[in-house]
Amino acid sequence: MIVFPAIDLMDGKAVRLIQGDFNQRTIFSNDPVDIAKTYENAGATWLHVVDLDGAKTGRNQNIQAINAIRVATDLKIQVGGGIRSEQAIRNLLEIGVDRIIVGTLAVQNPVLLRDLIGSYPNRIIVSVDSKQGFVTYSGWQDQSAIPTLGFVKKLEQLGIDTIVYTDIAKDGMMEGPNWDDYHMLASATSLNVIASGGVSSIDDVKRLQDMKLYGAIIGKALYLNQIDLKEAIRCSQDASFPVST
Repeated sequence: MIVFPAIDLMDGKAVRLIQGDFNQRTIFSNDPVDIAKTYENAGATWLHVVDLDGAKTGRNQNIQAINAIRVATDLKIQVGGGIRSEQAIRNLLEIGVDRIIVGTLAVQNPVLLRDLIGSYPNRIIVSVDSKQGFVTYSGWQDQSAIPTLGFVKKLEQLGIDTIVYTDIAKDGMMEGPNWDDYHMLASATSLNVIASGGVSSIDDVKRLQDMKLYGAIIGKALYLNQIDLKEAIRCSQDASFPVST
């Protein structure tokens, strides 16, 4: 399993929200590059970056900060937040981002999503953000009437092989992931699932590893020193489950 330390960007700063509420923001650092270097030194190979300004406005807002991280580290980077056009995808790929995470685009324009999968093989993954069993979008500000499981199955049919799955109720709450949802996804689909939201202890990491999930995103727990990144990476690399590179 891959451990993805996370950096959420707002106004070029590293922040965290609670349950996606832009009014509940905590600034953890004015220097995201320094945080990224710390994660790299701890043994991380991937970094999960979310442009929160982009998620809210629908436009790339923190591309300079993302590029600074890319230049300063050898981390592979996957980026989400406000990526709703092919041009936005190209802008990020051109600066060296490895994978693009789309969410709202996948909900609103599945035809374009299918075309993007063909145009950028192995570079497009989908963020599935769920609230009470239904998909949300536009930076978690809009609730759809689309059942989450049905949406995930449609993504699989379109050719998506990897998703980032978040139960919004768990995000930033430090109460552990929604285990039922991850069991459901593992049994109902063959997708690579990256767990996001609520990962708050080494026991959570071990349990996700035991479930044979593809990846786990850790954000707030690192800032609060509730998880040691080196230990999380070590326990995620069980020999019985090869880690993808």
